[in-house]
This record gives sequence, structure tokens and C-alpha cells, in this order.
Amino acid sequence: MNTFEILLEQMGLFVIYLLAGVILIKAKVLSSEMLEAISRFVVKMALPILVFVNITDGVEKETLIHSVLILFITAGFYFFMLFCGFGMTKLFHLKGDRAGIYQAMSMFGNVGFMGIPIITSIFPKNGILYISVFTIIDQFMLWTLGVKFTTPQGEGKFNPKKLVNPATVAILLAVFLVLTEIKEPRILDMGLQKIGGTASPLAMIYVGGIFASIHIGKHLKEFALYGIVLTKMILAPILLFVLLGFLSVSSEIQLTMALIAGMPVMTSVVMMANTSGSDGDYAMGGVFITTICSIITLPFICWFLQNVL
Repeated sequence: MNTFEILLEQMGLFVIYLLAGVILIKAKVLSSEMLEAISRFVVKMALPILVFVNITDGVEKETLIHSVLILFITAGFYFFMLFCGFGMTKLFHLKGDRAGIYQAMSMFGNVGFMGIPIITSIFPKNGILYISVFTIIDQFMLWTLGVKFTTPQGEGKFNPKKLVNPATVAILLAVFLVLTEIKEPRILDMGLQKIGGTASPLAMIYVGGIFASIHIGKHLKEFALYGIVLTKMILAPILLFVLLGFLSVSSEIQLTMALIAGMPVMTSVVMMANTSGSDGDYAMGGVFITTICSIITLPFICWFLQNVL
């Protein structure tokens, strides 16, 4: 299959998982408490293990060393989206907690739940490495600016301890093993692969379950949320793809970074907003609108970048 067909297949799987989550909630097989348990399992175990296994199994030492460029590309992307988000809050006259939530949604995409399975399917050899390097900057920005934006009145303070989490530990440990060329036992690797393989289905089932519990009509009328779809999920990937082309970046990294840039809003924004007492419902609306739109925008972006540019 070509890249576009692989992406369409992944989006089809996401739709199935989302619908499964909706059905399980409507049929009362799952409850909100069970959804939270699923979320904790995915975030704290399955997803970090998935990242760890994919790096240690598929990344070579030389490739890792030559991927440092992605750090600078990612940093530039985040500062660009920071200014875009600020401009959009002014355009839609958003103030207070909503303005902060909107800026967080404009910056942070669902790289873990959606980006990893998509990129690793398209680029099975080096895809997870690119995402992992991206995640280093992503996690730093999330626990600094992300905390500030998702806290009421923007008074959030950076806590360096937040940077030490299962995802970052998994990445650093995997990078260490690749650089030292140490291999884990085969039976351990097989077990970790099985656990990591549950991350994407469970994550999207969780998202579908959350969607089944919200007031959809109210969020569909939030026109400002469609601004995120236009800027973050359509314009930003195209601009990034073109810019990287001028910088003579490899076509593999070029497409990877563009697709990562076009991911829908990160679900962690909702969790952080709820924890801090900010407008978590507005953040959930952003996740809902952008995730549904991504079913169309991601395949479109992939096709457009490969056939028009």
C-alpha cells in the first residue's frame, strides 16, 4: 500500500475504535470510572511501553544521532503555533480561561494516541524515532506553557517534576539502550510489544466513550474551534512541509513532521484543565470537533502534500 492508503486504513481503524467506545458507554458496559481507569493505564503504561519497544526494536544508533535536527524543527513549530493561537484568541474575542485553553489546544496535538500508530504504520523503520524526538520538546512545552494556559487566570507555575513521567522515562531509557547497543531479552521484548499494542485501540475507545457523554450540539456551535481545524490541522502542516522542503530536509522527516503538526487536540489538555479547575468542558469540545474533523483533514493533507506540492 502507498502512504495515502496506509493513512486511510489507520483512520478507518480509529473510527471503529471510537464507535466501539460510544457503543460501550451507551450499552452501559463501561462507566465514566472505568474510562478513567483505561486512560490511566494507557498514559502510564501502554503508551510509554509502545514508544520504548518501537525505539529499541527499530532504531539504529547512527539514525538516532542524525535526528537532532527534529528538535529544532519542533521548537520552531511550537513557537509558531503559540503566536497563531494568540492571534486567534484576539480574532474570536476569547478572554479569561477560554483564551488560555484555546492557546493550549492550538499548540498541542494528539501525538500519543493518534500520531504514533499513523506515523509508525507509514514509516515502520524510523517513524517512532521522529515522534520520540518530537515528544522531548512536546513534553517540555506541555508542562511549562501548557500548565500556564490550562490554569485559571493563567497563573499556573512550572513544576519540573512534571517532566519526569512514564513517557519521558521510556524515551530516555530507550535512547540510552540504542546508544549503548544493549538489547533486552527476547521474551521481555515480546511481552512489552503485546502490552504496547493495546495503547491505540484503548486510547481511542476511551475518547469515543468520552464523546458519548458530552453535549455534542453545544460544541458544534463553537465556531472558534473550527479556527483550530483551519490553522493547526490544515495551514500549519502545509506551511511546515513547504518550509522543510526549502531546508532540504529528507522527504520522510518532511511528511512526518507535517502529519504530526496536523493532529487533533491532545486529550491531556482536557485532563489538565479539569484538574486545575479551568474550563475543561470547552477543552473537551475542542477535542471532539478536531478529532471528528481529522477523519477528513489528515487524509486530505496527506494527499495534498504528496500530489499537489
